[in-house]
Amino acid sequence: MLKSLARGALSFLAAVAVHAVTQPAAAEEVVLFAPHRAVYEVTLSSTTPGSGVAGLSGRMVYELSGSACEGYTQNMRFVTRMTNQEGIETINDLRTSSWEELAGKRLRFSSAQYQNDEISEASQGDAARDKSTASASVELVKPGKKRVSLPSGVYFPMQHASALITSAKRGQKLFSANLYDGSEKGDKYYETTAVIGKKSNPGANTTAVALKEAARLAALESWPMSISYFELGKEKQDLAPAYELAFRYFENGVTSDLKIDYGEFAIKGELKDLTFLEASKCTGGAH
Repeated sequence: MLKSLARGALSFLAAVAVHAVTQPAAAEEVVLFAPHRAVYEVTLSSTTPGSGVAGLSGRMVYELSGSACEGYTQNMRFVTRMTNQEGIETINDLRTSSWEELAGKRLRFSSAQYQNDEISEASQGDAARDKSTASASVELVKPGKKRVSLPSGVYFPMQHASALITSAKRGQKLFSANLYDGSEKGDKYYETTAVIGKKSNPGANTTAVALKEAARLAALESWPMSISYFELGKEKQDLAPAYELAFRYFENGVTSDLKIDYGEFAIKGELKDLTFLEASKCTGGAH
């Protein structure tokens, strides 16, 4: 269950990644989003008797910084207080940080999961893409030194987010891709299928009317999206996804109306605070 919460949170991080389109077919398809800091209030949306989850509340803070020429850094902290059927509380604290070079050439990542202030899982590594084959390899440092090979065409988080928004702008309704974000032990990727809903034109969406930046969001296009995550090799055994992530995606990179459905229980995240940040100045190269 703790791993499910961590996976869902990291998938959310991938979904809200600020990015530029990797290989645009036309100049107008290049989308650059604004660096920002967003705070989400997390609550339990639904639960089943066998889930072991009687209550859940928490907060997620996401921050993006950087620039198009230097790459983007993403930081997230996701803290929840979970109560089981016996009334026992557990505090889960997920901390992640990543930097990704544009066009998906390189990804550096680090994540740590704490349970009641004791670390329970960690991953850290550096992924790089081969220029000739488009495949990628990962040099893991945590939980142990290990080299992992990824297949050709696998997406890094920003690439994946880029493809989602590009597909939405083109009017596509489905997008499938393999996704690697370095989560859990950093040695596997997921197969994903995204469903993109009907576009809301500027002024049509009032999701974040209480925010100080509501007017800026209201002037943008947005789309409801849902992404199903499948573990490799389990499609024939079980067609149900490991979990599903849904959200509203604004064209400037802000995400609202978060929901993560794990089957036995689901959580939702309401955007409570939003601050736009200045993009860092280009000083001559990536990290």
